[in-house]
Amino acid sequence: MPLPDPVPLYGPEYKRDPYPLYARMRDAGPVHRVLFPSGVTAWLVTGHAAAQRTLADPRLGKNHALGNDRWRERASIMPEPQHSQLQVHLLHQDAPKHTAMRRLVTDAFAPRRVEELRPRFQRMADALVDAMPAGADSADLVRCFAARFPFQVLAEVIGLPPHLAARFRREWGKVVAPVGPTDPGRPAYEALLRELQEYIAEVVADRREHPGDGLLGRLVAARDEGELTPEELDSMIFQLLVAGQEPVTNQITTALVALTRHPRALERLRAEPELMPAAVEELMRLDSAFELTTWRFLAEDADLHGVRVPAGDSVIVSLCAANRDPERFPDPDTLDLDRSQGPHLAFGHGVHFCPGAALARIELQVALGTLIGRLPGLRLAVPDEDLPWIPAVLGRGVAELPVAFDPPVCPRPRG
Repeated sequence: MPLPDPVPLYGPEYKRDPYPLYARMRDAGPVHRVLFPSGVTAWLVTGHAAAQRTLADPRLGKNHALGNDRWRERASIMPEPQHSQLQVHLLHQDAPKHTAMRRLVTDAFAPRRVEELRPRFQRMADALVDAMPAGADSADLVRCFAARFPFQVLAEVIGLPPHLAARFRREWGKVVAPVGPTDPGRPAYEALLRELQEYIAEVVADRREHPGDGLLGRLVAARDEGELTPEELDSMIFQLLVAGQEPVTNQITTALVALTRHPRALERLRAEPELMPAAVEELMRLDSAFELTTWRFLAEDADLHGVRVPAGDSVIVSLCAANRDPERFPDPDTLDLDRSQGPHLAFGHGVHFCPGAALARIELQVALGTLIGRLPGLRLAVPDEDLPWIPAVLGRGVAELPVAFDPPVCPRPRG
């Protein structure tokens, strides 16, 4: 059965399991025109080799100014002034601006620095498990752990003080999901945007008065020294607060869902915790929280893997489809803790490779190790098909993760 043109990328069945569709698309060719729920069309790259080449293609830019009117009409819908003030962060920049801005954040996420913080992260994870009601034998791991742990880690790493961290609302992260001008939810979306922008202004004012030695203080200082514009500063803080935690929350959930589907792998990890670093890589390959990349654009009409793509049309890479390409990963739909076929693309590739990759890896190792080690008999408390997969356009994860485990919860750590 031929694929439709464009291929719709939405709906509950697609979000629950997009992989059969991705397999059909890979088999038919590396590039397809797709349709998103907002009505915007894009060109989707699916195969591993094509994805890797696309992510490193110097012809493709990230700046929204490269988008054509057809794209801008439906995709560039964050209202003003927020669009101009919050959308000039790293994800939407090209060299040399991207290079200069990225240099400001790399030290904070350097592998050696975040590794030194691992004991602190472990205490945070243990405290969240300790906070579960005594004698509990079930829980929603999103509410009580996955939605909380990544933000606590992020606040520690970027230097967000406790009094401001306590006021951050998780629903502000929803502003990255497009809500069109005629959508009934548009007023609530715009209200969230304004609230988040006011919060960012408070963060800037606080870090200017009490800079400390954290990343936020250094970014404010860079703005005051003329290295960043006010809009770039606000956008970078926006990106840190939104992109720095929700994907980790979602990756914790996709990993746990995969492990409950593969109980032998889960039990092996419990018995052999030294396998956790390799297991995290395989779990990210199998089901990445970054399902699709953000927009890229050609400055002029050009050939992309045998398909003519008009200038300003959006080009998107399916990281999930690339990571299950059988030409790169044999038996790709299987969770294989001993897999040795090389790196996945869950963090992207090229100059826009995720700067927080080292931190995310440690977070996942700590989170999964803690939950597997301290919740014996961990299993889903609802049928797999009843899990509520988030409807996000670019990401994968579940909104709730009801699990059961064998009481009692593992004893609280000593000391």
